[in-house]
Amino acid sequence: MRSVPTPTNLDERLNAEAVAILTNKSKRRGLARLTPFLGPAFIASVAYMDPGNFATNIQGGAQFGYLLLWVILGASLMAMLIQNLSANLGIATGKNLPEMIRERWPRLAWPYWVQAELVAMATDLAEFLGASLAFQLLFGIPLLWGAVLTAIVTFSLLTLQKRGFRPIEIAITGFVFVIAVAYLVQIVLSRPSLSALGGFIPRFEGPDSLYLAVGIIGATVMPHVIYLHSALTQNRIPATTQAEKRQVARMSRTDIFVAMGLAALINLSMLAAAAAAFYTTGNSDVADLTVAYRTLTPLLGGAAAIAFALALLASGLSSSTVGTMAGQVVMQGFVRFSIPVWLRRTITMLPAFAVILMGLDPTSTLILSQVVLSFGIPFALVPLLVFTGRREVMGELTSSRTVQVLGWLIAALIIGLNAYLLIQTFAGG
Repeated sequence: MRSVPTPTNLDERLNAEAVAILTNKSKRRGLARLTPFLGPAFIASVAYMDPGNFATNIQGGAQFGYLLLWVILGASLMAMLIQNLSANLGIATGKNLPEMIRERWPRLAWPYWVQAELVAMATDLAEFLGASLAFQLLFGIPLLWGAVLTAIVTFSLLTLQKRGFRPIEIAITGFVFVIAVAYLVQIVLSRPSLSALGGFIPRFEGPDSLYLAVGIIGATVMPHVIYLHSALTQNRIPATTQAEKRQVARMSRTDIFVAMGLAALINLSMLAAAAAAFYTTGNSDVADLTVAYRTLTPLLGGAAAIAFALALLASGLSSSTVGTMAGQVVMQGFVRFSIPVWLRRTITMLPAFAVILMGLDPTSTLILSQVVLSFGIPFALVPLLVFTGRREVMGELTSSRTVQVLGWLIAALIIGLNAYLLIQTFAGG
């Protein structure tokens, strides 16, 4: 069974408030009524602005200017729809997506678990490397020692789970706002031009831009967080009737709109700032996070470089923590097996240490990992669409025909982009 953190006083108070709101016994008004329901989407949103996003967005902005802004916007809108479906699944059924797959398609449980673990490792590779690199940039220490510091901090963050749901949600939300403030500084200092609006017109400029577009989608619509969001909402708020579940789902949509909307703005800011700082100044060859950091100082000043590194650090630490949480959900849901969080954290950070010790380029590894992630999306998205479209599973939270059509179009688009990328890659190689 899925392990649930022991409730704390904070959890108990907010759950009591949530029940009072659902039963119309609460005196809260306005935004205060939303507070007990906030949190899951902010944890999920971290995966949409992890170091993989930094790598793909910065390279995309430096190499192609504002060209791929439309890809980020489209991927963000896809993410909102997908995460809403995942959250609804947990609310309606009291089970997460891996548990539903194991229950409904038991023969696929083990193969699904293997591919989900491989995707989780690719995810954690990007996140762990990003935080390690940020420590190196900020403090001038070797990348290996940055990895050690990353391990220590993420271990500490994961211990918050012992205190309940809300403490880790609050901590992760804090990291999100650090990233947001850092990129507000970047935008102010880089001053993107009005020509950025042209980046919202869909188009590509050769296979390299397509490769980066698929990487952006892989970095934005994250397979592991599709699994995780359903676990974050299952049985989180004690809703017992269909009416209460509908109300929780409405609150969840607001949570998703705010958190994912903020993530979308941050991603758009990343690419726009990179385009303004590098592409428009003739530095289109900036494709490395370290080079980007060092180039920002002479172009925009030391404040821009520090803001960039702080955002990368907050992103890497928070997303690596969330990735470990997702790994636990995947293992427990698919194969009913659990290992201590510290052991999973140790295992999943080994590939990152291997990359560092082998001297491989961190940024190239980050971008490749995001393309790998994109190929894992259909494995999570297809069963999500199947289950959320069935009334016997979802009850009154069954997704509408319009949402179903949009969801299948998104799945078809992602699979088609991946297939085209493979053809282009092998044809060019």
